Order: sequence, then C-alpha cells, then structure tokens
Amino acid sequence: MKKYLFLALFVCLLPDVAAAGMREYFQQVQRDVKETWKSDEYDLFVPVYAWHNRLTYDQKHIDKYNENPWGLGLGKTRYDENGNWHSLYAMAFKDSNKYLETIFGYAWMKNWFVNCNRDFRVGLGYTLSLTQRHEYKYIPVPLPLPLAGIEYKKVALQAAYVPGVKNDGNVLFIWARIGLN
Repeated sequence: MKKYLFLALFVCLLPDVAAAGMREYFQQVQRDVKETWKSDEYDLFVPVYAWHNRLTYDQKHIDKYNENPWGLGLGKTRYDENGNWHSLYAMAFKDSNKYLETIFGYAWMKNWFVNCNRDFRVGLGYTLSLTQRHEYKYIPVPLPLPLAGIEYKKVALQAAYVPGVKNDGNVLFIWARIGLN
C-alpha cells in the first residue's frame, strides 16, 4: 500500500517539478539572450548547402528542388565561461523552391575542445528561431532545430536538420560562420 501511495504522490507532484524545471530553463535562456545582446562580437553567416534527404524524397522532387541556398546573414555572438557558443542571428537565403526565406533567432552550442590550444572545437546544440517562407505568406513560423558544428578559430561550419515527412522537410541545412572581430 505504501508503494502505491508513494507512486500516486510522485505522479501528482511530477507536473510541478517539470514546470519548475521548464521555468528555470527559460529563465536561463532569457539571461543568455540578454548577455549575447550585450556582446560586441559579430559573425557573418553564409549558407552553403541544403541537402534533401534522399530516403524521404522521390526523384521528381529532388530534381526540382534548389540545394544551393544563396544568401547571407549576420549575428551577435559570444562564448561563455565554458566555451559554449551563443548567438542572436538573422539570415536570408533562397529556399528549396527558389523563393526568399528568412530565419532569425537564438542559437546555443555546447562545445568540446579537440586540441590543447582550444582553437579547434566541435559542438552540438539547438536554435530557437522563427522562419518566414513563401508558402506561409511570410508569416513568422516557430522553428526549433538541432544544431551541430565544427570550428577552427573564427571559422565554423554549422548545420541544422529540419525534420519532416515524405517529400517535405527532412533537409540538412549547412552554412559557414565567420567571426568578424
């Protein structure tokens, strides 16, 4: 009986614990965004490639989609005391259908240093962003995405995977990031 009472109490308290955890998480993100906004470091973003996952697209769609997302972006950036990367950014590029797409948001990446000079790093993280696309009449749409990157000094190659369904989404978007300071 005690076991069931404990389980019932645990289940009842779980939403409060989860809510407190989410509240703390978003307060930390808010602090990180404010600190990043104060930074005087800037990055140039250059879209490089938009790979459409061949396992989820038929040949007709692959043949018609643009995988060269010409564009440009700018970001405010900072590295925290642990070497993790934070950025507030905006980017515009040609999407898969050759229309203008914009994306802007906050990005965070946990970095691991590969060499003792701390020049070379790899990272995993996320972006909390809004995008505007032709098919949505350029109404901002939330787009949280996973990120991965590799960086040497002030030059990085980063990527985000846009999940999706058959013939839609499932795009690996790759860009170069160049430190301007």
